[in-house]
Amino acid sequence: MSQVFREELAVAEAAARAAGEIIRHFYEGAYEVREKGHDNPVTEADLQANERIRSIIQAAFPADAWLSEETADSDERLRRRRVWIIDPLDGTKEFINHIPELCVCIALVEDGAPILGVEFNPIREEMFTAASGSGLRLNGEPARVSAVGELAAACVLASRSEDKRGEWDPFRPLMRVVLTGSVAYKLALVAAGRGDATFSLTPKSEWDVCAGAALIQAGGGTITDIHGRPLRFNRPNPKLPGIIATNGALFEPLRELLQSFTKDD
Repeated sequence: MSQVFREELAVAEAAARAAGEIIRHFYEGAYEVREKGHDNPVTEADLQANERIRSIIQAAFPADAWLSEETADSDERLRRRRVWIIDPLDGTKEFINHIPELCVCIALVEDGAPILGVEFNPIREEMFTAASGSGLRLNGEPARVSAVGELAAACVLASRSEDKRGEWDPFRPLMRVVLTGSVAYKLALVAAGRGDATFSLTPKSEWDVCAGAALIQAGGGTITDIHGRPLRFNRPNPKLPGIIATNGALFEPLRELLQSFTKDD
């Protein structure tokens, strides 16, 4: 791995840990919960973590662009090759309910491709890191995807809110469905072999997925949009039409299964 990626990975990890300290501070404390939209809460932990990450990254790499869930978007990023894509707290609903399935997400994209991903669960003290050419690490130790090759034997991580809406009912007889919070955290767990696959039929934002995409790829897995198309980031509209993320071996059987539940857009 080049020296520049070592530097960027070190800065991203430091920013994730600094944001994690803020999240831990609020986790058991009192704070106001506001709604940005339907079923989309935000807390002071989200906002303070976002500002801490931004100050660290922009001080180190002032020429790079920025896209974050908690910052007003600007089309200036579309004119830059390198863009940091951030979710300062993915799993806000889990955070509010004291479910330790959440993470800080930091990714660096170059020409639309994720070249670095860091996810940090500050409650469980789990640091997932990857950069182009360096492989995946969990708390500093090498990690990779599982080897499960049959859907019937697979542990597939599912969204609680999607399950509550009945979206996972058709899949429960076909695989072992395990409810897990945070889109990004599910991707990190699949990347490190703690789950075999995850998917969502509903649109996701780039900041939910980008860091996890870097982790999945570094861990030897496969991640695409819900139609099986490669993911590109830093697009004018940062919404992705759902995702499929697997250990690689499960990708084709899962994609074929999902074809009957989706239509191209």
